[in-house]
Amino acid sequence: MYQVRTDLALEAREKFEEDNVEIKGVRLEEEQATKDIHISSVIIETENGAQAMGKPKGSYVTLEAPNMIEEDEGYHREISMQLSRVLKRLFPQKKDFTTLVVGLGNRAVTPDSLGPRVVDNLCITRHIIKEFGNYAIGDRCHRSVSSIVPGVMAQTGIESMEIVRGIIKETNPDIIIAVDALAARSTRRLNRTIQITDTGINPGSGVGNHRHALNAESMGIPVIAIGIPTVVDAATIVIDTMNNLLEAMSQAQQLRCISSSYEKLDMMEKYELVHELLTPQLNTLFVTPKDVDEAVKRLSFTISEGINIALQKEDE
Repeated sequence: MYQVRTDLALEAREKFEEDNVEIKGVRLEEEQATKDIHISSVIIETENGAQAMGKPKGSYVTLEAPNMIEEDEGYHREISMQLSRVLKRLFPQKKDFTTLVVGLGNRAVTPDSLGPRVVDNLCITRHIIKEFGNYAIGDRCHRSVSSIVPGVMAQTGIESMEIVRGIIKETNPDIIIAVDALAARSTRRLNRTIQITDTGINPGSGVGNHRHALNAESMGIPVIAIGIPTVVDAATIVIDTMNNLLEAMSQAQQLRCISSSYEKLDMMEKYELVHELLTPQLNTLFVTPKDVDEAVKRLSFTISEGINIALQKEDE
């Protein structure tokens, strides 16, 4: 069976809702953080729920901001603040924990360059604190932060997991924050959604590249993953177009029978139909918006600011 590629737990749960299937062991909590920012939390509590969702047990927090693609500094600042609030809930309880931020992805491929660009904008402090002490970085008291951009296997010949594990062995961070670009099922979530999870990440899984996971089991320390969907596959584009076309056709009496026949199919049957119709060359095609270069540049700064704010120590 053709599997719709999505890295978003919220979309995986929505698929079951569309099919009127209830998933035991999976909870959904929703919060309207601000007028234009909605936060949904999918909590997978059981192994059965994890198997049904196709994702590990844990919390998946989705921050949806429809205007995130706009150049509004105040709005992006609010997104960063909400992101930092979510991150703080996932951080260790200890006061002086150290953090390694891993920027996953290929800097040379714009839709995949989110992770490396986030690292470029981070406040890196480990070397300063190690050399001069906690107060050497000025008035803002910041935790120890280091970072790495491991590249992709085609560039290094080494799994990202192997590189990060070697760094952990030498530097002993308390947690990892991994940042990567994601794939979505819905075009309306492209560059408008941030997912934060405490289950780690499988680099490249959204576009069918299966690499070793970065998670607590493989790393030996907690791994928080942050991602923004920057691509969708060709089947998603076709289905969105067909839905819009058939909705318009349903308004015409002579074409209504065609629309009603298509609507009887569930979402997976629609994807199966489209997958069969697409040529082999298009089955592996992924699409990204034409302004992705500006979007990734802007969104990488928004995420890095959220991480920087979250890693500042609370006032004594």
